[in-house]
Amino acid sequence: MTGLATLRAVRRTSTGAELVEIPARTPGPGQVRLDVLAAGVCHSDLHVVDAPVAWELPFTLGHEVCGRVAEAGAGVDPGLRGQQVVVYAPYGCGDCARCRSGAANYCDHRRTLPAAGIGLGIDGGMADELVVDAWRLVPAEGLDPAFAAALTDAGLTSFHAVSGSLDRLDHPDAVAVVIGVGGLGHLAVGILRQLTEARVIGVDSRAEAVALARECGATAAVSPDEAVDVVARVSEGRGADVVIDCVGAQATEELAASVLRPAGDLVIVGSGGGALTLAKPGLLPSGARVRLPFWGTRPELVELVDLARAGGLHTRTTEFGLGEALSVFDDLRRGRITGRAVLVPSPTST
Repeated sequence: MTGLATLRAVRRTSTGAELVEIPARTPGPGQVRLDVLAAGVCHSDLHVVDAPVAWELPFTLGHEVCGRVAEAGAGVDPGLRGQQVVVYAPYGCGDCARCRSGAANYCDHRRTLPAAGIGLGIDGGMADELVVDAWRLVPAEGLDPAFAAALTDAGLTSFHAVSGSLDRLDHPDAVAVVIGVGGLGHLAVGILRQLTEARVIGVDSRAEAVALARECGATAAVSPDEAVDVVARVSEGRGADVVIDCVGAQATEELAASVLRPAGDLVIVGSGGGALTLAKPGLLPSGARVRLPFWGTRPELVELVDLARAGGLHTRTTEFGLGEALSVFDDLRRGRITGRAVLVPSPTST
């Protein structure tokens, strides 16, 4: 059985992003068809829309997806029908040891893959329906779909970034700094509060983002101009054990290096075009560890969904109809979105 004959989809085409109608698909062996309940909008989508891409065009955008299983292909448990799920989106070869362990985000063949993930080179979830491999599904029943969708990248990337630095935060005086309290950063603040005892400092130039950091449990939330003094005060002069830079611009990377404690972690999550010269001596303190995390693993997504089900995370999402996607992209470009924008392709969407 199939759902719609045609469906709406936000596609990356040769001219940018377009809302179009495309033929519906039937799931093949090992696949399911999802009725999409929510699809997050991310700065990565802007990079894909606004810059040349090496992937084959066109494809449907949307790598943060929550849906309900509508149809199961051959070899898939028919009991999945009707279940609410989220989609693990990173693309991998499927054969290397990392892919087999659930870490497609670090596939050994990533440099030669035809896509980075669902919605990033191959069809994603900014559509009424999505056909996807069943192994990518993680149960998410009971969660608000908009919140659940945001977990798959904003949440997963933040969870992965924090998890890799837990060894730096396992003492009672630990201090963590999150620079850029946007779609990822506000979840990073909440995840730090859930997984560690660290004092968390949120840094953002926008007053509404500073307020959001406090809502998510930050010990302190300040503008970049105040950050050096506040980190020094909260850490009693030692500096931050971990700095998670969710912006990755030149100014934020330099700020991150300036507040980092010796033998601390600088975790660069954002792709804002900044660059630090590695030199000894140099901008980074002695013993510093620099990490460049990308997305997260499927087992981590399972852990994160469990954490969310336990009520341990606060997030802010703003819902829009699928037909509003292009204006949402523009709002994101102009810094008008606080938290995470989510497209909800319901029949009543504009």
